[in-house]
Amino acid sequence: MLAQMMVAENIAFYLIAAMMVFAAVRVVTARNIVHSALYLVLVLAGVAALYILLAAEFIAISQVLVYIGAIIVLFLFGIMLTRAPMGPMYDTDNEQRAVGAAIAALLLGVMGYSLWRGFRDVQFVDLQVQTTNDVANSVFSTYVLPFEIISVVLLAALIGAIVLARRD
Repeated sequence: MLAQMMVAENIAFYLIAAMMVFAAVRVVTARNIVHSALYLVLVLAGVAALYILLAAEFIAISQVLVYIGAIIVLFLFGIMLTRAPMGPMYDTDNEQRAVGAAIAALLLGVMGYSLWRGFRDVQFVDLQVQTTNDVANSVFSTYVLPFEIISVVLLAALIGAIVLARRD
């Protein structure tokens, strides 16, 4: 039964990873900026799905709420407020794709070699995973003061953004 579960997790990982790679490539190759932002939503949702596979539910929900729910909405508002062209932009392309692809391949090779060299003799063991209940207890007991300070700072930033964006 464990072997079947491991195969199912591997299949799910490879499907999610393939979707993320496709969406990441489309983020940088789409000619419409709104489409790029929507492909970025797919990449971030894939990251949340990988967190679910790792049994880190709290981080997955935080990923969805913060990045997909807030950051992407901020990007879309920024696109709309700056009056960026909504259609395809053909003038942003240049002839340096080969240089970019060569640098990307070089970085992939260096990172792959570094990871292989650094982790080839490492034996991974089962790690203790914090549950959502553990995280909530630590946030609202041990870290309640920093949590409240951050909420006040974020509220001040929100009020400042509203004052700056407001037209007189």
